[in-house]
Amino acid sequence: MPRTPKMFMTLLLLFATTIAARAQQDPVPLPKTPGNTSQGPGAPGTRETMWPAPKAEQWQLPVLVEFQRTWDDALAVARLTGKPILACVNMDGEPASEHYAGIRYRQPEIAKLYEPYVCVIASVYRHNPRDYDTQGRRILCPRFGSCTCGEHIALEPFLYEHFLDGVRVAPRHVMVEIGGDETRPSYKESYDIYYANDTASVFQQIKDGTADYPKPLPLSRDKAIIDRIASRDILDRTAVEAAYLTATPQQKVAMLNHALTAAGKAAPIDLLRLAVFGLDVDLARKARSALALCDNEGAADLIVEALRVPLDKQERDDLIAALVRIGNKSPRVKLLADVHLSLGNRSAAVDVAGWMKAIETADPTVTKSNPAELESRLQYSEGSVHNRSKDPQARLELAEATLAYAMERAGNPVTLGRGLANKHVQLLFEDAHRTALEAEALGARGSRLNALIAVSAWNLGQNEAAYVRAETAINGMPADASDRITLNAVLVFAEARQQAIANAMRSKQEWSPQWLTDLNAAYSVLARHPLGNDAHLVAHYDFLLALGAKGNASRVLDEGLRRFPDSSAIHDRFRTRILSEQGAEALEAEYKARLARADAQPTAAWFAGYAELVAAEYHRRAGELAKSLFAYELAITYYDALSLQNPLAKPNCDHYSALAIAGMARMALERGDLEFSLNLLLKSFAKKPEAAGTLDGLNLSPADTSRMLRAQLIAADNKQLVTRLDLALSALDPELLKPPAYERPAPGARPFGRRRGG
Repeated sequence: MPRTPKMFMTLLLLFATTIAARAQQDPVPLPKTPGNTSQGPGAPGTRETMWPAPKAEQWQLPVLVEFQRTWDDALAVARLTGKPILACVNMDGEPASEHYAGIRYRQPEIAKLYEPYVCVIASVYRHNPRDYDTQGRRILCPRFGSCTCGEHIALEPFLYEHFLDGVRVAPRHVMVEIGGDETRPSYKESYDIYYANDTASVFQQIKDGTADYPKPLPLSRDKAIIDRIASRDILDRTAVEAAYLTATPQQKVAMLNHALTAAGKAAPIDLLRLAVFGLDVDLARKARSALALCDNEGAADLIVEALRVPLDKQERDDLIAALVRIGNKSPRVKLLADVHLSLGNRSAAVDVAGWMKAIETADPTVTKSNPAELESRLQYSEGSVHNRSKDPQARLELAEATLAYAMERAGNPVTLGRGLANKHVQLLFEDAHRTALEAEALGARGSRLNALIAVSAWNLGQNEAAYVRAETAINGMPADASDRITLNAVLVFAEARQQAIANAMRSKQEWSPQWLTDLNAAYSVLARHPLGNDAHLVAHYDFLLALGAKGNASRVLDEGLRRFPDSSAIHDRFRTRILSEQGAEALEAEYKARLARADAQPTAAWFAGYAELVAAEYHRRAGELAKSLFAYELAITYYDALSLQNPLAKPNCDHYSALAIAGMARMALERGDLEFSLNLLLKSFAKKPEAAGTLDGLNLSPADTSRMLRAQLIAADNKQLVTRLDLALSALDPELLKPPAYERPAPGARPFGRRRGG
């Protein structure tokens, strides 16, 4: 099976900002709490009645809780005002989290309870495809209001590391009191509320948490805009950026000059972003000058974006020097700095030019292996060794034939992937490894020998020995671009470099930027090799993207899509790139255009349908319901048409059509049109019953919608519609109707989490 080298995932984990989350568990039913307004009529004690789903008009209301952009901002504001920090955690699709995000955070009386705190919000789910438009203007998260999706995603790992006690649950509210000084802050948790059965008790704790606190110091809002530039508060930052957009050129210069003096930990990064991406080249240059003086990690990503455009050498060097300086305190930023120092260099280990020449002359038929031919070659080689027992070349040929046959039997003739499915295959790898070592003992030398030992050792789990041999082998390549063993040696070498980088980063040791150069060169070879596959291209793209080399990554992705137009993995990354750079409407336009091409693949309709599904979900998050409905209907049209053209595709197409119909049912439910919602939900079940338990991009399944719809039908005392729904549900496999794993009770889970600091 095609495989990405394993250490790539290790490397990604070192600077990933998105981590899987768990939601609040099913609460232990308690008597109705006096004053608990979250309890509704219908089925008492169920999640759907304790935390009613927000309606469409409620989602349209503004979020009134002021969430700071980053933890550092919150910390600075907390010190100025004397307020504690309230860290909120939320999750898409989970009923209580939906209730807080869509209803509670938008109610004036509830927002008032949060005012004595400096608030931050964490959620690993993305609700806008991008955080900034092409002019550098912020695109706020529609779910949480004052921050971008990137900001609330980035906050979750920090909260998990410092305050969540290794338990990812949502919704959650943690009160943090601040101590220490600016260089070494200390934190004390006053309470940590989760697994709560109602909102009233949560809000009471939030209210009581600051009862003994002195009155906070107010932040002055009547200062001139120029004097608010260094402020970390969300309202000041927003006001400064709005003022910049309407300022005269002279006023913008003055604001950027002031930003230069604030360059450092308090540098107004989003103000600088507006200038970097603005149309005035002089203002952009001034903003880059401020960036070059920054020493906070938050500036690193904008520096990387600034480096994507043509710059004169001095400007580029200054920005890279800033990355190096910030990298002294941040392993992630050090990696970004090393990328820009190394990717443009030539690898001393991998002869890319030689490989490209060999690939151009390679036999195009080598992409197919012939098991019978491999077995015949093995038998011939065994006979040769019998007749030439002291000949190192004969043993080398036997080792090669044995390894090729073992790889074929293991199912990985083209790419790495341990396939020791049975004892016979393992014995073949052992024979290949032993025979290669025997050839070496008889005097065999060279890259061919080392490649054999590297690949056979890797398949036997002898990684360290394999890495050493692969590095030795790679220096003598290429010998023959059609050689599968040689190609696998390149993969082992790539894994060795990734392992070395990851180990150095984990232990906080220095490592050579040349390793990145070598790794990029190895991936470049794999991407163009006739035996290469989409897994190689995806690994190369993911690697470059994780390193912040977006320009290089985009070129790799475009080449991959041309070579493998049917690759789901490549399309997945292509969609993500369009969304992050241009938005949902651009995604729809791109796939409509691809479908209309004369050379469109038969699968183009499937990918166009999926793009519409993704776009529909982003339109829903943004509250653009008409656009969402149109996209859902178009997705269904594409899938239905493809089902008619290709009956073999019908089960798959019906699955995604059913999810689209269920998405529209959820929208009808949020509008309060219960009967229409029911009709659509029943249509979804009829289209593909097995899809009932599948989560969509909003973390909701058709079964989830059925539970919420049933609760509202009971509340409306509509027995006829309840009967229709129950009849449909009774026809489904009960396993499909179970709540998601994150909503099921955990063994020993406490019903309420509350911890006093100490």
